[in-house]
Amino acid sequence: MSLRLFDTGTQSVRDFVPLVEGEVGVYLCGATVQSPPHVGHVRSAVAFDVLVRWLRRSGARVTMVRNVTDIDDKILAKAAAAGRPWWAWALQNERAFASAYAALGVLPPDYEPRATGHVPAMLELMDRLVERGHAYAAGPGDVYFDVRSWAEYGALTNQRVDDMTDVPEDAGSGKRDPHDFALWKAPKPGEPGTAAWQTRYGRGRPGWHLECSAMAHRYLGESFDIHGGGLDLRFPHHENEQAQSRAAGYGFARYWLHNGWVTQGGAKMSKSLGNGLLVTTVLEKAPAVVVRYALTAVQYRSMLEWTDDTLAEAAATWDRLAGFVQRATERVGTASDDEVAGVELPAAFAAALDDDLNVPAALAVVHETLRAGNSALAAGDDAAARAAMVTLRGMLDVLGLDPGSAQWRTAGGDGRHAHALDALVRAELDARSAARAARDWATADAIRDRLTAAGVVVEDSPTGARWTLAAPTPAHDTSED
Repeated sequence: MSLRLFDTGTQSVRDFVPLVEGEVGVYLCGATVQSPPHVGHVRSAVAFDVLVRWLRRSGARVTMVRNVTDIDDKILAKAAAAGRPWWAWALQNERAFASAYAALGVLPPDYEPRATGHVPAMLELMDRLVERGHAYAAGPGDVYFDVRSWAEYGALTNQRVDDMTDVPEDAGSGKRDPHDFALWKAPKPGEPGTAAWQTRYGRGRPGWHLECSAMAHRYLGESFDIHGGGLDLRFPHHENEQAQSRAAGYGFARYWLHNGWVTQGGAKMSKSLGNGLLVTTVLEKAPAVVVRYALTAVQYRSMLEWTDDTLAEAAATWDRLAGFVQRATERVGTASDDEVAGVELPAAFAAALDDDLNVPAALAVVHETLRAGNSALAAGDDAAARAAMVTLRGMLDVLGLDPGSAQWRTAGGDGRHAHALDALVRAELDARSAARAARDWATADAIRDRLTAAGVVVEDSPTGARWTLAAPTPAHDTSED
């Protein structure tokens, strides 16, 4: 592979060399299902979806694991406030995340383990750490990782323990050191009895960090290629994962990748700050493919500032891409999925994605191909137009944005609606054509004005009139968190 990735563990761009040639194991920290997803939550899934698609397009056999944290302090608290069983609350939100991923065209992971389904694996890992002297019981149900027992603690984020200002959660009185973190947590007063498991250390439930180490080991082995997640997970979550896994004697992740945040007004989008845009709310304003384009178009490590113009700009670009594919298909016929999947991609596009998934540079190549394709259509060069269309679809397929794919063929809408709309507009265009033939310019202009007022753009060409929907105009966002 010629892929190079920015490893946040070494703070450098490294050649990506898989542990096993031709195979890649990826573990992505998934959702803690305390609430429905907002746009900031799904950015990570979309970013790593592009990575997986590119690895597979490059010939690698990828095993993708994305976990679900379905037990957590916040889940228990929010479920109690809502008067719901914690497990029902977690499942409701897990399904909301699954719906959001599917709507945005995120490929399903090969494995999607839930924390509550892997308690035995967590207990095995915890026992191993205790036996090796890296963890200790601090009271009935409480077990902590001893950070000072592991000399490399802080290596992922390049920190010394004594310099760390952020003390992890779980400030229990039985800690030997304030930086020690919980592997196992005793039930708190008022928590439901179903949210605890009996162990030789007492009843309790897993700490957040222990979950991911146990599940990554279960599905990817002692060492694997890539561990990913949002930038905010580097510390303490990923630092703690690495420490406990390596203290247990495992190699764990060889490359660490972290995506940037979605921000509003420069602040990280989050429920706690009151600036979250629920995915369901956003999808009421724009087709899912437009939302996906907005999330994909920025390089994954960059911050994505979400403004009133974000969706409008993405919609305008999507309309140009999808419009060309539609016009070319009408002229030269469709391309099969196998043809799109097998087309040779431009060297500059491949080089851009091999350069730490530089999607903006890759999209520059997409737009060069778009311009060439439009020129070929205008010149009547069907062979060149078809070649450009297939190549453009091939590139966009890698980004999960192929306008000719089954998911996006109707821009994420209901195909019945698109068919009905097309039939109605075609009837209007036929009436306009008849009026023009009869030199009834007033009627022809009135029909065009009526379509324009309805948001339909009419384009006259030598082969007849065709129509598209006008790009949406930006509107001030008044949605609630």
